[in-house]
Amino acid sequence: MTVPAFDAIETPRLRMRRYRSDDFELMHRVMSDERVMRHYVAPFTREQSQRALFSALDSYERFGYSLLAIEKKAGGEFIGHAGLLHWDDVDGRDDVEVAYMLLPAFWGFGYATEAAHAAKSWAFEYLAPDRVVSFIVAENEPSIKVAERNGMSRLKRLEENRFGRPIYVYGVTAATWTGERERRS
Repeated sequence: MTVPAFDAIETPRLRMRRYRSDDFELMHRVMSDERVMRHYVAPFTREQSQRALFSALDSYERFGYSLLAIEKKAGGEFIGHAGLLHWDDVDGRDDVEVAYMLLPAFWGFGYATEAAHAAKSWAFEYLAPDRVVSFIVAENEPSIKVAERNGMSRLKRLEENRFGRPIYVYGVTAATWTGERERRS
């Protein structure tokens, strides 16, 4: 089976596309926002946002996936990003993480859950991992709710990790995802 590019994903209300090298200002809007970044060490500087953009572009080449810019279908407005990240140093194994960050004006409308669900489904359909996870800072209740609505359950708490703060590992196995998909069919 040929794996399609992790790009041009559409949901009922959203278009998700790969970041391009000229999307710096979009990436920086998300990564420099104090409310978005409140569960991180600090909002990103312009240099850190540039590195984040380069990292996304590099991950498309290395792994075939990374964060995708999210636009509303109605009007094309940029609302944040979501996608898949590759980690090999968080939970002692290789993992595919569903990640999501939206600009505050778009919180509370279900967009994060919609985008996260699309990313999780793509991962299981085309990458065939044994599980898909979300790593969430323990105090980040809104992200925990998105993970739970995305069919994930809390697997464990990691006190020490690369993020420097206690995190929860949320996840769903391929077997659970397949069962849920078959029940919906």
